[in-house]
Amino acid sequence: MDFSSFLTSLGTSFVIFVVLMLIFTWLSRKPGNHVVYYPNRIIKGMDPYEGTRLTRNPFTWIKEAISSTEVDVIRHSGVDAAVYFVYLSTVLGILVLSGVILLPVLLPVAYTAEKKIAANETTSEGTFNELDKLSMGHIAQKSHRLWAFVVATYWVSFVTYYLLWRAYKHVSSMRAEALMSSEVKNEQFAVLVRDIPPLQNGQTRNEQVDSYFKAIYPDSYYKSMIITDNKVPNKIFSELEGYRKKLARSEAIYAGSKGTANPEGTRPTTKTGFMGLVGNQVDAIEYYDEKIRELVPKLESEQKIAMKDKQQSAAVIFFNNRVTAASAAQCLHDTMVDKWTAMEAPEARQLLWTNLSKNFYERLIRQYLVYFIVFLTIFFYMIPIGLISALTTLDNLKKLLPFLKPVLDQATVRTILGAYLPQIALIVFLALLPSFLLFLSKAEGIPSLSHAERAASGKYFYFSVLNVFIGVTVGHTLFDSLKTIEKNPDSVFNVLAASLPGSATFFLTFVALKFFVGYGLELSRIIPLIIYHLKKKYLCKTEDEVKAAWAPGDLKYGTRFPNDMLILTIVLCYSVIAPIILLFGVLYFGLGWLILRNQVLKVYVPAYETYGRMWPHMYNRIAASLLLYQATMLGYFGAKEFIYTPVLIPLPILTLVFIYLCTMKYYRFFQTTALDVACRELKDTPNMEGVLRSYLARSLSAEKGTDDFQFVNDLVHVSIVASMV
Repeated sequence: MDFSSFLTSLGTSFVIFVVLMLIFTWLSRKPGNHVVYYPNRIIKGMDPYEGTRLTRNPFTWIKEAISSTEVDVIRHSGVDAAVYFVYLSTVLGILVLSGVILLPVLLPVAYTAEKKIAANETTSEGTFNELDKLSMGHIAQKSHRLWAFVVATYWVSFVTYYLLWRAYKHVSSMRAEALMSSEVKNEQFAVLVRDIPPLQNGQTRNEQVDSYFKAIYPDSYYKSMIITDNKVPNKIFSELEGYRKKLARSEAIYAGSKGTANPEGTRPTTKTGFMGLVGNQVDAIEYYDEKIRELVPKLESEQKIAMKDKQQSAAVIFFNNRVTAASAAQCLHDTMVDKWTAMEAPEARQLLWTNLSKNFYERLIRQYLVYFIVFLTIFFYMIPIGLISALTTLDNLKKLLPFLKPVLDQATVRTILGAYLPQIALIVFLALLPSFLLFLSKAEGIPSLSHAERAASGKYFYFSVLNVFIGVTVGHTLFDSLKTIEKNPDSVFNVLAASLPGSATFFLTFVALKFFVGYGLELSRIIPLIIYHLKKKYLCKTEDEVKAAWAPGDLKYGTRFPNDMLILTIVLCYSVIAPIILLFGVLYFGLGWLILRNQVLKVYVPAYETYGRMWPHMYNRIAASLLLYQATMLGYFGAKEFIYTPVLIPLPILTLVFIYLCTMKYYRFFQTTALDVACRELKDTPNMEGVLRSYLARSLSAEKGTDDFQFVNDLVHVSIVASMV
């Protein structure tokens, strides 16, 4: 990429961001768009502008975001959202404090060095000479100026240690404060028990579980709800809900057809075949009403069958105080680890019910099988990632596709494609992956949605680092240096290490495209707005359909965090080699903090709450990026033939010691609830029947009503609770 292409990419991305920000300011003030830009507040029954003053200033939202507190974030979007902002603040602090030293020190050191840059040390294939002069590649081999870069490597590492330690301590306190709350949280009275042994002596599953835990906790044990295979009731319930929605839609269409010209209205019709497209044409209202009447007794029949015949080896048990529940969740109940496995019950809304009955060894086998599949995915994906890196350069495109040469030689086309083509190709390619990794994580037998998303996030992070960061660098190197490696295979390491700056401008542009265009689209919500208005105008007939059209969803930590970590990894690894990248990193995380602050306060609605359990996952990935950065610098100093390179060897050792200390000091509390936290007094006495009812699956309680006490009581005594797919 030449200098004009780089400036084109950066300038165009900035212009797009400014335009999108102004569009947001204009559209968000129109009352018809409030459900798209303020759904979090609307769902809570708040006024969209509550606590703010409506002005013409297009930057008012920035002031609101900056002035908001951590308490505001927790109140609107929960502790998990606040923890995510601790992550953003910590990373931003690392980059700012690193830049304060690296930029004023390393840039003059590199720029004033007297050296002609070699082809394999350029940051931009020799076409962006000014950037080359600001990089470590401008320092001569064995130069004493490299000492400045050694000190900088230590500085970045120690800044990271300090801020990570502070952040871990802060998040731990935040989690403790949330769990100490005097509000009744149903999941704090529930424990998930798996790997229940086979029945003996004619006991029912409920009798087996109750007798076992009453013997251990005679004063505080309440009741058990046995997990069952409820696939058939779930299927019928889904059909029933579908017909009810269709009936409501048909009735709305019929009511809308009535007018002065046609006071009787026109009754809607449908066909009885596949998706209402084939078969006999009938009155829609009568047909859907008849289907509902047919399915209700069928559902009740299948509920009884599930309650009686499909008990499984897992249960949710309840205690009448949260201290005992917390204690039971972290205790070993049997001499064998594959029996009576207990853990804190997640919220009912995030349980993956079909995974709960999978036994200890099945989960273990599934876990290793998934790890193997992920390994293969990472390995084979590196091939297309490397090809994307190598083939989307303009020179390579002209070689592979000669007929495009007349088009690619045009200045305008060359500038635009050179600025965007490789980055867009990579972003589109990565967008196809997260759903597959989430599917694999659920297949491990993980019991909750939040845990599955954390597992998928970890896989996505390692995939991104190995395939995007390392894959792009390796692809660039192998394509440019293949002949050198063929002549001298022993030079592979030196070639790879020395070529690290060669991908710097690719990553500079990649980061710029991500924060300007990506966050511009995030703020403006253009795509959700268009989809909402199209659905409302042409598809929605009922209020429920309109609400579904503007439902905002959650922050999607499973994909957002790995994307952030990819940027952090890139910026860290190039922070000393090409310090200018720190400015782009600060812009990315600074804009991210600002825009996402607005979004969590006004837009997104959390799908679950884990009280900060994601933080150790975040911490470990930051630490892994730090280790990769330190290994990168060791390799690059070695390629520079700097004889004092061994002075960097203590850094990875210090990082491993730091990880160990943090894990030993803090991690246990993120696995289980400390009894000191659980023993705090509650404002109200918990309604244990209400706690129990909250864990009932809708497909089992349908047509009975969750307020039907007798139904719930019978359900527990026959030792069944349904499991949602």
